Amino acid sequence: MEAKTERSELTQSAIVDMALEMAALDGLDSLSIGEVAKRLNLSKSGVFSRIGSREGLQKAVLDEFDRRFQQDILLPALREPRGLPRLDAIMRAWLARATRTGSRGACLYVAGAFEFDDRDGPLRELLLTGVSRWRQALRRSVLQAQEAGHLRADADLEQLVFELDGLFTALVREARFLRNPEAESRGWASYQRLIQHYKA
Repeated sequence: MEAKTERSELTQSAIVDMALEMAALDGLDSLSIGEVAKRLNLSKSGVFSRIGSREGLQKAVLDEFDRRFQQDILLPALREPRGLPRLDAIMRAWLARATRTGSRGACLYVAGAFEFDDRDGPLRELLLTGVSRWRQALRRSVLQAQEAGHLRADADLEQLVFELDGLFTALVREARFLRNPEAESRGWASYQRLIQHYKA
């Protein structure tokens, strides 16, 4: 029984991995139970029994993307002292992640925001929750930098979060769409110039 449960969990993990790869390449709306089953050489009923509906598959993909995003960017930064060292670590990790090839470098938050910007529904709400969680983590790091005395006491933190998030969005396009090999270094230079304006 235990072996069967482990096999089922492995299969579910493979399904989500494949669906995440597909979403990274073709968008969340491209996902289908049938196509995932075909690519994994599974039956549609086998995929459905582990994941449920297409909406369940899309939710599982967003949950896994959110987990990986935190694992790649936020968790390593927590090892750094609060303030600018942590904010710098977030930025460096984000730059490195966005310039990776393949699905591990794709950002469903950025791509999904454009894919679902004018469409309402549960998938948009899931995306919005993930983006809001990311912005909140960024806001918390910026606030901690101000509390540590690294940023000016009168700095407009909401403006800084807005500008950092805008920089991230531009970076994804620069690195992944324009395939600019200088995207990472230019992104870091932009961040340094931006943060200099807010430093205490």
